[in-house]
Amino acid sequence: MSQFIEDIDQRTRLVGQNRMELLLFYLGGRQVFGINVFKVREVIAKPTLRHLPGSSPMVCGVANIRGRTVSVIDLARAIGFDPLPVDQNNDAKVIVTEFNRSVQGFWVSAVDRIVNVNWEMVKPPPRGTERESYLVAVTEVDGHLVEIIDVERVFAQINNLPTDVSAEVQKLAEQVPHDRRILIVDDSLVARKQIERAITELGFRTESRSDGKAALEYLEELAAADMVDASIELVIADIEMPRMDGYTLTRKIREHAKLKHLCVILHSSLSGQFNVDMVKRAGADDFLAKFDPNELGATVLKYARHD
Repeated sequence: MSQFIEDIDQRTRLVGQNRMELLLFYLGGRQVFGINVFKVREVIAKPTLRHLPGSSPMVCGVANIRGRTVSVIDLARAIGFDPLPVDQNNDAKVIVTEFNRSVQGFWVSAVDRIVNVNWEMVKPPPRGTERESYLVAVTEVDGHLVEIIDVERVFAQINNLPTDVSAEVQKLAEQVPHDRRILIVDDSLVARKQIERAITELGFRTESRSDGKAALEYLEELAAADMVDASIELVIADIEMPRMDGYTLTRKIREHAKLKHLCVILHSSLSGQFNVDMVKRAGADDFLAKFDPNELGATVLKYARHD
């Protein structure tokens, strides 16, 4: 499986073209699941696990991976399935991921392959399904439904991330007008709620959309009514989203005569110089790695009106 990710740097050329690659895997049944390749560092055979007393029941144990102690999460159990057997499946793999400023492993029953998909073919999860809250999107590959897991939600269940903005940053926010809304665009419900809470603590009201296409349609409606300046303070958008990614959303905003002046902050669970460079190419004003409420708050205040 390591050969699938050796050329990860070359895969970055897909970003900004409204395309992505998914790593496909299984969780003990026939249903196919997916995770964005950009969140994946490597895929390894099942390692020796050491139980960590007091850890979440979703954590199989910890493993030494390339000299680093990494928590390994039973992904099936985390999204409501029966726990995966740790010792019985020789095909089991650990998907080692890096996002939200953390490295963690996901225990899966088997890994299939990597596929290239267009974000326009990636749809929001169907409403009312049992696993809806654990999915960010679905797509179809070779006639099979692929469920894309909200790994940020899984991560949040196990790690208590800080969500409160400090009193110092809140004090600075008192000097800024709060009559316009901040538009938050993110396909992860957990991420949207985290951002909404931080923004609300700054005194701003929020408007939210779950993908770039829905956000653009909302902004175009405001533009048609000449209500952009009266309604929107700035836009905070995730990069990896179904239907339209954050880079494409930013370019569409910059190409629109009545939207091009809007401040756009791209916000991603994926950090690194590549994202910073792509932010500049797409025309966004800034980039933030998820999730630090004070960093988010300070950046919002940097670009908000001060008159």
